[in-house]
Amino acid sequence: MTRRRFAATVAIDWSGAKGKRHKGIAIAEARSDQAPRLVRPGHVWSRSEVLEWLIERAAAEPTLFGFDFSFAPPFVERGAYLPGEAGVPNEARAFWAYVDHHARDEDFGAASFLEQLHRKHFYFGIADGVKADFVHFRTCDRALNAQGGRKTASAYDAIGAAQVAKASFSGMRLLHQIDGQVAIWPFDPLPATGSAVVEIYTRIYIRNAGLPGKKIRTGDELDFALAALGSPPARLDHVPTDHQSDALITAAGMRAHLTHRLAFTPPGLTAKIARTEGWTFGIT
Repeated sequence: MTRRRFAATVAIDWSGAKGKRHKGIAIAEARSDQAPRLVRPGHVWSRSEVLEWLIERAAAEPTLFGFDFSFAPPFVERGAYLPGEAGVPNEARAFWAYVDHHARDEDFGAASFLEQLHRKHFYFGIADGVKADFVHFRTCDRALNAQGGRKTASAYDAIGAAQVAKASFSGMRLLHQIDGQVAIWPFDPLPATGSAVVEIYTRIYIRNAGLPGKKIRTGDELDFALAALGSPPARLDHVPTDHQSDALITAAGMRAHLTHRLAFTPPGLTAKIARTEGWTFGIT
């Protein structure tokens, strides 16, 4: 797989926050060998706008889009997404539809799904008991941990700044809307032509740049990371937010990873995992 397969790689730093517009969303694209750039810098995105923009862009040119949320909860470890619950699907596509049907929050939010409908499966604080009892990981997360990638958050952890549950479940609602319009790897095989959507984890690319995984908060640090990923510098005219730097580095990192011979065929990815848990692009 070479970079020429896609006209651009796009990284979308996502948000599961309540509300209609989200300062935590940032989008960056990396084209050919150019410096990555922010898409609509300064714009406060809604999740609905991201969906509309992606569908239009995906049809216009072959683009690899990356979202930084878990595309499905862990399944292999316990044989179910929400053990003990009747009527919950056991494959990702049907589970996305299930989440979208039952979460009534505005702008593809999913807080009610976690806080009300399936509250007992999610950790919101010490009153819920021992946090370790809620922490379960997917196969790809365990593979990343084994490589020293420090995937520390679980899709069932819903408290604190590092939690990923709300972003992931709101993202699953978005995937349900995209499903059938753009290929979603690895739940769909990578098509020979056209656009595709993958899951990303920004820390992978910061680590690939030789940095310890901390947040990048200056233009100089950003350009250092980009150079390590084989990219020209961004040379921003402003101090980047965490979300912007994550998106810019990841867009460049995705582009670099396209040259890896195992980019879309990681050894640990089985047919069952591809149907249930998915895989993070960048873990091989």
